[in-house]
Order: sequence, then structure tokens, then C-alpha cells
Amino acid sequence: MAEPLQLSLVNFRKGAYIIVEGKQDADYFYIIRSGQVRLARETSVVDDEGGDILGPGDFFGVVATMSRHSHIETAQALTDVSLIAVHRDNYHLLIERNTPVALKIIEKFSRQMRHLDRKLSQLTLKHTIEEYDLEHLFRVGEYYVRQNQYSIAYYAYYQYLKYAPQGRNVEQAKARMEKIKPYARPVFLEPAEGLTRTYPKDTMIFCENMPGEELFVIQKGSVRITKIVNDREVLLAVLKPGDIFGEMALLENKPRSASAIAHEDCTLLVVNKANFERMVSTQPQLIAKLTTLLAERIWFLYKQLANTLLANPVARLYDGMLIHLEKLRVSIRDGSAYTFDFGPRELVNMVGLPQEKGLRAFQEILSSKFIRVLDDRIVVSDVAELEKQAKSYRKIERIERARKGVKTQDAF
Repeated sequence: MAEPLQLSLVNFRKGAYIIVEGKQDADYFYIIRSGQVRLARETSVVDDEGGDILGPGDFFGVVATMSRHSHIETAQALTDVSLIAVHRDNYHLLIERNTPVALKIIEKFSRQMRHLDRKLSQLTLKHTIEEYDLEHLFRVGEYYVRQNQYSIAYYAYYQYLKYAPQGRNVEQAKARMEKIKPYARPVFLEPAEGLTRTYPKDTMIFCENMPGEELFVIQKGSVRITKIVNDREVLLAVLKPGDIFGEMALLENKPRSASAIAHEDCTLLVVNKANFERMVSTQPQLIAKLTTLLAERIWFLYKQLANTLLANPVARLYDGMLIHLEKLRVSIRDGSAYTFDFGPRELVNMVGLPQEKGLRAFQEILSSKFIRVLDDRIVVSDVAELEKQAKSYRKIERIERARKGVKTQDAF
């Protein structure tokens, strides 16, 4: 007997607040049956695709509900509204019974991810690569050749020749490949049949800016996600078993936004366009996990973008540490200590500050009694005090922006 899908109908009068930014314990998200809802944020980090006025068939609150983080938006009823409330635990059933809704949520999340990631790269790295700049494949190969990482370089050159056969660096790429071929051990230069693939350590799974038609689920080992920006490698993440990556290229038929490299020997489950749509209805738990992953990434990107709008570098650093605690769901209790797995330089890079400016600001933070550095790790003796300081700086900046008349989305 099939498990029943339990949905509830809720109604709100015009002007009522449905969800409030910053509130925890989001167990439900909402699909609009009738009426209109307006979304707003304390700080306008980036214009939302599709606008902030929602109507029948639209949904909201999914990011907080599926990521189990605080709400990143406030929703207010512009008219009397009737909503379908979906509990987090029922999402896999919604996927089974209403595949179009699930696909709509995933596709919207994928668009948001790319939109936010691109904006964050522009703000923090001060640089962006055009999505269809296939010459960047050659530049990636050049970078890794200089690092003597020949398997990675060979893969990037191969993809460059495949996708840009008339490129201006074709002959140079061919010469490079011939020279490093005896030392390179690339794998899966072309997509292979089968649902699983094994990648040895330090081999490339895909290269930024190449077309992509597959997403991957890590079954064993780990994968690092990187970008080459201004001729340096920027490490974006190290993913572990159970993590999903490469989904944006699959869902949107857009080029890869970053490179994926085997951090250690790894085995991956490979999902292409054909079996993805089949998996939506046959493996709803996997699709629910993908939705959760996208929700977590979107939540984190919004927090990072809001961080870039803080003018005071001290505020940026406090806020960056608090975001990290929230991301890891560290319990905030008076007198509770926490040791970050990074030091001041990494923190400065994470929030996109120039090193010299950021380190000067961190010296100011060190004058407080509850933060110190031990073995190049930031140690906080009282996370509640850290939260208090971060929120205090945020409030000061909101007041200052309001005084200067800087536009925010805190009014309807």
C-alpha cells in the first residue's frame, strides 16, 4: 500500500506575514493556490530572477525548509492567499506523485545557483570568465602544466581541442599534449557507458567551461572543486561520499562553472539527462537529496553575498565566522568554545578581502578576549559572544545604510 501524501491547506489574510527572515525551525514550504505573495530581504544582495511577486503555482520557503537553516527571506500576503503547506518529510512523496512540481523546484534552484555563484565570483574574485569562452580550457591546461600536474593538464587540453578545434591555441595545445603524454594518466576523456566510474587521485572529472551533460554522486573517496582565476587555483570545496556535484550543467545544458578533480581515488555514480528524468520518479530519495544540496548551497551563497555588502572589514570577518558556524549547525550557547578548521588568512580569502586589509582587521578582532589563533586555527572561547558581535556589526551597518538612503528590501 502506497504511503499517503499528507498536504495541508492554509490561508492567510492580506498583510499577514507567512515566513520571517532569520527565523529558525522551518519545517514547511508553501505552494500558492490563489492570491499573491511578496518576498523581501533585509538586504538586497542580488535581484531575484522572476521577481519578488509570486502567484498561483509559485513556491517559497523551500531553501530554509530543505536545508534546515534559517529563512533567507520574508514572505507577506499581498492579497488573501490560499497555500499548500508541504512538510520536509513529505517532499520525497511529492516528487513521486507530482514530478512536474519537483522538477520546477530543482530547475529554479539550478538557475538561482548559477546566478548567485556568478555574482559572488564578480564581487569576491573581482573577475569572471565568460561562460562560452572555450579558450579558458587552454588556460586551465597551461596552469596545470606549470604545476607539473600532467594528467589534469592533458585532460584540459584534450577538451580544448574537442570543443574549440579552430581555437587560436590549437597547435600549441597539440604540442603540449605530445610533450606530456608519457607522463600523463588521464581517464574518461570521453563519456563512458555505465552508471559508475572510478577516478584515480589527481585526475580531472570535468573542466570548467566545457559543456556538461552529467551529474555525479560520490560513492567512495573525495573530489575537490576548483576554479582558475587570474592564473591561480581557487579551491571552492572538497566533497565527500554522498555529496552531489555537476548538477547545474546537467539541468541547464550550460558549461561547467568550475572544475572537478579527484582529491583521492574515488568512485562516482554517474547520472545523465536520460536516466535523471527516470530517477525523478523511481528514486525520489536521491532527488530529495539533490534538492537539499541545492538548498544548502543557495542559503550559503545568499549569506556570502550579504557579507560582501558589509563595508567594515571587521564586520565582514565576524560575519564570515558566524556564517561558518551556522552552515555547520554549531550550537550557539554561552561559554561554548569552537575551533575553526582555518586560520586568519583563509578567513580573509573566504570573505573576499585584500590580504593586507583583512589581516589588519583581524588584528583588531584579536584584541577581544574570546578569540585567539592557535596552530594557525582560529579559536573562539565563547561562540555566543561571537554571534553577539556579528549581529551588532550587522545592525550598525543597517542603520548606516538607512541613514545614507541606500536601497534595501526591508519595506513592502
